[in-house]
Amino acid sequence: MFPMTSLLRLARRACALAFVLFAFCGAAAADPAMESASLRPDVAETATPQDTTYRLATGDKIHLIVFGEDDLGGDFDVDGNGFVRLPLIGPVQAAGLSAHELEERIAGALEDGYVKNPRVNVEISNYRPFYIIGAVNKPGQYPYVNNMNALNAVALAGGYTEKSEDGFVYVRRYGETEEVRLAADPTTVIEPGDIVRIRTSLFWRLIDIAGPVSAIVSTRWYLPVPSP
Repeated sequence: MFPMTSLLRLARRACALAFVLFAFCGAAAADPAMESASLRPDVAETATPQDTTYRLATGDKIHLIVFGEDDLGGDFDVDGNGFVRLPLIGPVQAAGLSAHELEERIAGALEDGYVKNPRVNVEISNYRPFYIIGAVNKPGQYPYVNNMNALNAVALAGGYTEKSEDGFVYVRRYGETEEVRLAADPTTVIEPGDIVRIRTSLFWRLIDIAGPVSAIVSTRWYLPVPSP
């Protein structure tokens, strides 16, 4: 026969294992990462922007040229209210406009009593930053660079941690309220202002849950049994 201490030890391990298996089954049923990609509209191999024309927003910087009027040009930030503050004509709303639309708006303001037949060029000199959070080594805000994809973003943030789920990224587009699950590969485009989240893998999430519970179960078995 097994001594009582061995039986108690086996019972503790069995309880902890049963809890882990139960948690795994529940998490697998509820975890979007384990659903079939063909059944989920938000799972895509490639992230395609809804609008291929880039729209200005707070944090962007433009370079303005007014031909023949050098004093009116320069580099200007889109401020927290979505305006660029320009010489002579003052604040001009830029947020929500493309560079071409902003050219037209500035030209119209200049033509209204300031410059005859103005010719204006607007280029985006710096894009607003993107953000990466979660299971990466250096989460935070990073400058956006052209042609950025999911792997570039993770590399800028110091790479995955040992607990990362590295098959997918969770992206919330600028101005959106919900994130989408996308493939963590070069086909997933990251855009200025995006929030990229790297999730901890299911295994480590279960360990985080099971650890404290297992400790409680073990402690319970070690508690002295009151004498009858």
